[in-house]
Amino acid sequence: MKVGFIGLGAMGAPMARYVHAKGLLTAVGNRTQAKADACAAELGVRAARSAANFADCDVVVLCVSLDADVLENVSALAEVLKPGAVVVDHSTVAVDTARRCAAMLAPHNIGFLDAPVSGGVEGARNGKLSVMVGGEADVLETARPVIESYAARVSHMGETGAGQATKAVNQVLVAGINEAVCEGLALGEKLGLDPEKLLPTLLAGAASNWFLEKRGATMLRDEFSPGFKCAHMLKDLRIVSAIARDSGVRMSTVEQALADYAELIERGQGESDTSALITLKRGG
Repeated sequence: MKVGFIGLGAMGAPMARYVHAKGLLTAVGNRTQAKADACAAELGVRAARSAANFADCDVVVLCVSLDADVLENVSALAEVLKPGAVVVDHSTVAVDTARRCAAMLAPHNIGFLDAPVSGGVEGARNGKLSVMVGGEADVLETARPVIESYAARVSHMGETGAGQATKAVNQVLVAGINEAVCEGLALGEKLGLDPEKLLPTLLAGAASNWFLEKRGATMLRDEFSPGFKCAHMLKDLRIVSAIARDSGVRMSTVEQALADYAELIERGQGESDTSALITLKRGG
């Protein structure tokens, strides 16, 4: 199997390395060509300069930021990939974007999986991501050896779009947890509690969660290196909000998170980790 990987950011680069470790990686691409060249040199694979450089790939993985980027890449790949190839999109995009991608590829007999991930940069670095997949079961089986190289769990959630729908649910929970943890720790600071005692105490009980474990100590030290950027969280929450409006579900937590992350970006913290939310919760 020959695999191409497009999008070599904080998540994509370590994922591509896991594909390479399985002996599957053939080509890498990135919007910034220098990053693709550096990764290709490191791993001894081809640095793509256009979609045509992925023409011999059986599977092409996308890990980019925006719906427009996904659609642009899929449109280009549709013209060059061979019948039977598969495009796996790990980006977080709208359900309709996933369906549009599948529709672009279907006439060329190219499979598509919308397969957003959860687990953060740590999950990507450790090869322990949770992958939520929408698409045909046989297409998933074709791409499974690739996805399993960096996943702790691969869940087939249903037809095209089901992966993105699951990620929307995931982001509702993430947003709510972030809000609660940042408010709680800001309160702990105001009450003068010792972080070295507070954090392990919270983590030992019902308040324990991934965000508190991975970001609690760093946010209390005002260290906000991503991680997951505030700008990306705002983008995801706008997708979730649109889905919620269409479904008629009340989303007060999401609306608060939308306002908070928009304010963080206005304050110039779009590139900071989402734990920078504590700077708002401190008040003043």
